[in-house]
Amino acid sequence: MADAIKFRVLIVDDIAETRENIRKLLQFEADIEVVAVARTGKEAIQLTQETNPDVVLMDINMPDMDGIAATEIIRQKVPFVEVVILSVQGDQNYMRKAMLVGARDFLTKPPMPDELVAAIRRAGKMAREERSKTAQTYIAAPSGAGFNTATGQNTNGKIIMFYSPKGGTGCTTLAVNVAVALCNDETRVIVVDANLQFGDVALFLNEQGKNTILDLTPRVDELDPNIVDEVVIKHAGSGVHILASPSRPEHGENVNPEQFTKMLRYLRQLYAYIVVDTSSYLNDITLSVLDVAETVVLVTVQDIPSIKNDRLFIDLLLSLTIPIDKIALVMNKFDKRIAILPEKISENLKQAIVAVIPLDERTVIPSVNRGIPFMIDNKTQPAARGVYALVEALRARFIKVEIDEPEKTIKR
Repeated sequence: MADAIKFRVLIVDDIAETRENIRKLLQFEADIEVVAVARTGKEAIQLTQETNPDVVLMDINMPDMDGIAATEIIRQKVPFVEVVILSVQGDQNYMRKAMLVGARDFLTKPPMPDELVAAIRRAGKMAREERSKTAQTYIAAPSGAGFNTATGQNTNGKIIMFYSPKGGTGCTTLAVNVAVALCNDETRVIVVDANLQFGDVALFLNEQGKNTILDLTPRVDELDPNIVDEVVIKHAGSGVHILASPSRPEHGENVNPEQFTKMLRYLRQLYAYIVVDTSSYLNDITLSVLDVAETVVLVTVQDIPSIKNDRLFIDLLLSLTIPIDKIALVMNKFDKRIAILPEKISENLKQAIVAVIPLDERTVIPSVNRGIPFMIDNKTQPAARGVYALVEALRARFIKVEIDEPEKTIKR
């Protein structure tokens, strides 16, 4: 069944095991796709606006905001999203409150699989009908990204930089697959190849267009949506847009950091997420991305040279007075047979590891060779589950920033 007609589901529960059990149950349904999970009521509200699901599976008892209050806010903000309440409390009072705030259905936990799937399909159909009736088009973007209805542009897209100070860590593989995982019909994503000499982003997506970054950067002061649309490569399989590196290594010298930074800032107006794959070499272009990125995904693996280089990179950030909380440390190619464990690396680098992507050569290597990201056709494999965990960690970071910023403003 085509992805376009799948019912998109957001799972909300503060218990990780429950979230995972529901996800596993639904992965076998051809017409249902889990687009995200949330741990709290506030996260549920933010992710509903960001991922634009058809159905929200909502727990009632959560630490920050109960599911009934979260449902009421979701129905106010995004009225065509339907909510199915899941609760261990099966009494009529809870059911009445849920229905009063706009919930479509109420199921007692744990629901029977057939009962849950049927409820999602009923709610999903209602959501689609409501969506088709409304004259207002809702376009999802990262929370806090303003949408300019006059220009049809987001004004605050998030720049995610992927970097490793050591080659061979799988940085490009992660950047491409995270971009695919973030992209959907309502969330525009572009992946930018900032390795201007030997970039492989287009190759990883089996795309070889004539246009490259060199077709945008000289025109950076006159950019408009039409110019960008003419230059970017549209990947049919995922919907991700690609801004490829120059076709020849020597042409990379024709891009200067000021042009590159201006270009990225402009792309924030057009895309919800700008995923930037960078070179291991800390040149002026890489440093310019570091300055404007909201998050730097620092990719490490289980070997001493990689850890040593990560330590040097973190020390460099400190010397440049770049906030360390920009870093999202990720362990890639994790092999249980190797004694260097994530906990030890985290302790050594004094950075929490936000996601661990397991070694999965049977999935990753054929994916790279075919030019088909595994997040397109191998979503249930170990590497894909690791990427989902990384995507959720990144979304949680952005949500936290959006929640914290108003609080900081109030305190001032």
